[in-house]
Amino acid sequence: MSPEHLTRDEAFGQRRQLTSLDRLNTWVSGLAVRRMARLEGARFGDFGCGFEARFARSVLPLVDSAVLVDIALSDEVARLPRVTAIEGRVESVLAELPDESLDVIACLSVLEHLWRPEEVIAECHRLLAPGGTLLINVPSWFGKRILEFMSFRLDILPRDEMDDHKHYFASRDLWPMLVSAGFSPSRIRCRPYKLATCTFGRARKNQEATV
Repeated sequence: MSPEHLTRDEAFGQRRQLTSLDRLNTWVSGLAVRRMARLEGARFGDFGCGFEARFARSVLPLVDSAVLVDIALSDEVARLPRVTAIEGRVESVLAELPDESLDVIACLSVLEHLWRPEEVIAECHRLLAPGGTLLINVPSWFGKRILEFMSFRLDILPRDEMDDHKHYFASRDLWPMLVSAGFSPSRIRCRPYKLATCTFGRARKNQEATV
């Protein structure tokens, strides 16, 4: 069992005010999602969306429906139209969702907090409809040095967020997980992002329906 002191028990933004840097990071990641996936009319999933689901709420006018998942979600998020709000750990609750039920899935700054991120990626592959897109943003090994300096030395970033990190990802770390989950190499793109402090991955499920 994972040590309790190394497992977060709250959603992003649940018990602290988001900083300007937090908001900027969410905005920049959101730009990449909008650019790399067709959201108009999509069945959208945001896994680890944060307590207020800030990015997901910004795209609700575009999507057909949204499944929002995090440890906790605000009452306001739960009342949003065309939203299915699911509270629980991402790695535990995705199994409740039906196969091929989503067109676009975003996992933004989430996988680094999980003990077994490859299992969540595999669940995302199962949940995507043929031709669907998974978008992942994770901190890189270079980003680890920057993030920890800003957190542990400068106190600009919250220490508990950095202490909860269990993984960092270069493209060579993320790519094999996507292949192992079932995505074809020809449909995977992984690249450095945000001045190389992050790795961004896009994977598209094959058009052929699963058997």
